[in-house]
Amino acid sequence: MQEADAVRSLAALAQALRLRLFRALVVAGPEGLTPGALAEHLDVAGNTLSFHLKELTHAGLVTQERQGRNLIYRASFTTMNELLGYLTENCCESAACSTTDAAADCRC
Repeated sequence: MQEADAVRSLAALAQALRLRLFRALVVAGPEGLTPGALAEHLDVAGNTLSFHLKELTHAGLVTQERQGRNLIYRASFTTMNELLGYLTENCCESAACSTTDAAADCRC
């Protein structure tokens, strides 16, 4: 991941509702969720939800797929793991690291 991509991802997550949206999609896993399910789960209006999903999609953190008449949103686990890897790339470079490898922990 390049620095500009990391900044874009972090900027997208630096808003409470978008962070909640992303976390809900991570919990949903590969099946993803429809906008209706997300709106109900997070108790948010559809137009607000649409705006924030667009921002997460633009940052590459969320993917969108049409299935018939429904849109399915999914967390991009690849991008998430790349971001975690970027953030921890030089962790404890000169000393033994006492933290776990967060990027390796998610096997989605």
